[in-house]
Amino acid sequence: MRDIQHFIAGSAVDGTSGRFGDVYDPNTGEVQAKVALASEADLDRAVKAALTAQPIWAATNPQRRARVMFEFKRLVEARMDELAALLSSEHGKVIADSRGDIQRGLEVIEFACGIPHALKGEYTEGAGPGIDVYSMRQPLGVVAGITPFNFPAMIPMWMFGIAIAVGNAFILKPSEKDPSVPVRLGELFMEAGGPAGVLNVVHGDKVAVDAILHHPAIKAVSFVGSSDIAQYVYATGAANGKRVQAMGGAKNHGIILPDADLDQAIKDIMGAAYGSAGERCMALPVVVPVGAKAAGEVRKRLLAEIETLKVGVSSDPSAQYGPVVSAAHKKKIEDYIQLGKDEGAELVVDGRGFKLQGYENGFFVGPTLFDQVKPEMTTYKEEIFGPVLQIVRADSFEEALSYPTKHAYGNGVAIFTRNGRAAREFASRVDVGMVGVNVPIPVPVAYHTFGGWKRSAFGDTNQHGMEGVKFYTKVKTVTARWPEGGEADSSFVIPTMK
Repeated sequence: MRDIQHFIAGSAVDGTSGRFGDVYDPNTGEVQAKVALASEADLDRAVKAALTAQPIWAATNPQRRARVMFEFKRLVEARMDELAALLSSEHGKVIADSRGDIQRGLEVIEFACGIPHALKGEYTEGAGPGIDVYSMRQPLGVVAGITPFNFPAMIPMWMFGIAIAVGNAFILKPSEKDPSVPVRLGELFMEAGGPAGVLNVVHGDKVAVDAILHHPAIKAVSFVGSSDIAQYVYATGAANGKRVQAMGGAKNHGIILPDADLDQAIKDIMGAAYGSAGERCMALPVVVPVGAKAAGEVRKRLLAEIETLKVGVSSDPSAQYGPVVSAAHKKKIEDYIQLGKDEGAELVVDGRGFKLQGYENGFFVGPTLFDQVKPEMTTYKEEIFGPVLQIVRADSFEEALSYPTKHAYGNGVAIFTRNGRAAREFASRVDVGMVGVNVPIPVPVAYHTFGGWKRSAFGDTNQHGMEGVKFYTKVKTVTARWPEGGEADSSFVIPTMK
């Protein structure tokens, strides 16, 4: 059985806590590895390594830092097959989805390769008599990221790619459920020429999280996970004087207007609802057809598509999704299915009890479909995070618009229509952070920015793009005067440009 260690100062390091977590193979339900769970001392060791490495890294010019990111990107691409197989073996998502997980992370690394341009400041010549004003962006120092199980490659790269490129040292606390890929990313960063201590990986649970939030040397924390924990991370980190961005849960809606291209919309919704077993914060678990005719047609087509869905082991290239990450998460999803039935929603397709021949102990949940779901139901209000799709019917455009707008979460939303005016009005008015128009999973490209609203995000800045650059840097503004000579005048009032 494998032992997964911390990665600190460029080397694998044993933990000191004496505590370990089980890492499962979701396909079989068997424990495949043990991961060390950090103590406060382990986290402090990583911080000390980062504090030693960061000043030298920050003094390295941006172009040289960018060259390390270029080489890191090349190494990850060269090992794509290895990384995808490793990711799937611990998470359960199919290989194609794991490759997508890695690729979307690499897109942010590509953005980070252009960091010399992103770090350029502003300059004003002659702001006053003989006075020039200019600004510069400088790294914060040591920063940290706490990432979830569902994207063990993408979200870490979203965070550390930009944080490191701008000159910080980074401590990554990945999910203890699938920790191997984050360690491999740390090793590949070293192989790319990154200095030891600039990227550290510390495994753990709440002990490690709290150690990060309270450590005085950590200047900023980025988090992705559930909303309750996101709120805790934001409040605790901010109370300890840290800059914090904390992304929470979601309940994304797909609005289908009567004029939509149903062939395309249904295909899109199937992939967005059931892909990766629904374990995505940008999944689309709620479909809102507008009008009775559209609702009937959507239901009929979804049923037909569900009958063709293939659930299989993560290594099966013909499978469309694999198992969920753990037995506990499987039970949570199945409890939600029962709750939905108890609340009065119509359980059209029940995915409970799904068994895959030869893998009967795997953490599989079959595709599930509810109809006649109402906004007051708990299963509508809360994030299920599994292969469960809910139909919420609307009689009008305004009613459909109100569902995502009034929902507590505001991560993403999609509208399917051929009507440009309706799409434009929807995008303008809906109270949600990311909008797709005939795009089911509207995750922005790397040079834009990712972030939801309401209980989907806590903090003032989003992930990656220029928002990421701003989050991981501080602005210094210099006002310079080069007098020609003569007597200096004393002034006891605030200087102005009059």
